[in-house]
Amino acid sequence: MPELKDRAYWLEKAQSLRIEGRAFVEGRYVDAQSAATFNAYSPVDGSLLAPVALCASADVDLAVAAARRSFEAGVWSQLAARERKAVLLKWAALLEAHSDELAVLESLDSGKPIADTTGGDLPGTIYCLRWFAELIDKVHGEVPATDPQFFGTVTAQPMGVVAAVVPWNYPLLMAAWKFAPALAAGNSVVLKPSEKTPLSVLRVAALAVEAGLPAGVFNVVTGDGAVGRDLSLHGDVDCIAFTGSGKVGREIARNAAASNLKRVWLELGGKSANIVMADCPDITQAARSAAAAIFANMGQVCSAGSRLLVQRSVAEPLLRELLVAADAYQPGHPLDPDSVTGAIIDGVQFERVLHYIDIGKQEAQLLKGGQPLALEASGAYLEPTIFLAEDSSARIANEEIFGPVLVVIPFDTLEDAIAIANQTEFGLAAAVWSSDLKTIHIATRQLKAGTVWVNCYDELVDMNFPFGGFKESGNGRDNSVHALSKYTELKSTIMRCA
Repeated sequence: MPELKDRAYWLEKAQSLRIEGRAFVEGRYVDAQSAATFNAYSPVDGSLLAPVALCASADVDLAVAAARRSFEAGVWSQLAARERKAVLLKWAALLEAHSDELAVLESLDSGKPIADTTGGDLPGTIYCLRWFAELIDKVHGEVPATDPQFFGTVTAQPMGVVAAVVPWNYPLLMAAWKFAPALAAGNSVVLKPSEKTPLSVLRVAALAVEAGLPAGVFNVVTGDGAVGRDLSLHGDVDCIAFTGSGKVGREIARNAAASNLKRVWLELGGKSANIVMADCPDITQAARSAAAAIFANMGQVCSAGSRLLVQRSVAEPLLRELLVAADAYQPGHPLDPDSVTGAIIDGVQFERVLHYIDIGKQEAQLLKGGQPLALEASGAYLEPTIFLAEDSSARIANEEIFGPVLVVIPFDTLEDAIAIANQTEFGLAAAVWSSDLKTIHIATRQLKAGTVWVNCYDELVDMNFPFGGFKESGNGRDNSVHALSKYTELKSTIMRCA
């Protein structure tokens, strides 16, 4: 009989965890050179999870040197694609075997509901790793048509040392979106997790070595923003991939230019527009989808549908449905399987969201929520919040809040909706709800966003689709075959044959 995984099960699992907080360099856990640490606290209740190595420049140098040695030795970079594939698939199998452990660690570290980590984050991480493992022995070079006296090839080679700086909202999944294609391509990796959520990827690193990944190929350096800055300036890092804020992304790009002009890939913020036309095929479904688009993961999603644009003639019925749908996203204890949302990541982010709610009360009409909830003594929990803003230039309608705050903006025509959707500096995602093919065609073509959903919002998890944004939402794409090319260099080889 299968074990009942109720709240008691997950609480017991949490109590039995052996949490590792040391950095991971050259195949083993190590303290920071200075022996300095910082404390990792759980957003669930503010409890101490573990001391974590506070790495500095000396530790970054050691990790990059280990990655460089492993790359130049060819222990991974020169393996046949099918051999790299076998190791990555074994690693994915180990993640699956340890999925309960990793899921509860992820929930404790990030405040996510256990239903999310078991149902989304861990399966998504495993899927990503397996997808790129299966891809690498199926991609090929080119033989261009050329003068008969010559024969040429175009081949892709691994770059060398790839640094990845990843965020706290999806700690394992966002890490996998970087390390899976980078490793699949044959690179060595130095990963810097957010100081807010360093624990799950540290556990995953040990499983990588257990799977057969050679020492030095996958390294994890923990610490604050100084570690990411050191990686962006490091002269022996060939490429850096980052997911996070536009402010930090700009700094990384500047540092890369100021050092060795390393390749830079940035996945930054969003203020995504979810457009509901009067001929929407299902108003109730659109409302439920809109609630999920902003309130899932406490709104801490770069592609969250944080702006709901509603054609004025259907605004009233849609708002009625939306207010009901929002009730399903009241926060609960993250280790309760019935909880749909959990805690805000920490007090700093909590206060930021509350600040924007205060701004919103001056700019717009508060329709629902906006109040903190005292679910745990020191946890940061917040009601799902909805504003109605007649003025699309309001700050809460243009600035990324990164919390469970939805701004509803009425509009009159499709042209108005597209203009409002495109007015921010971001261009990560968008959606349009309509029964008219012409409307759908115009909207999907004119919306400046890297992903556009039609009559849904973020409902398909498929690694075949690239993910990334237009404008100040960044450059390059995660996922799909396009991500693999980010971590390779093209080489043209031309031979005279006559």
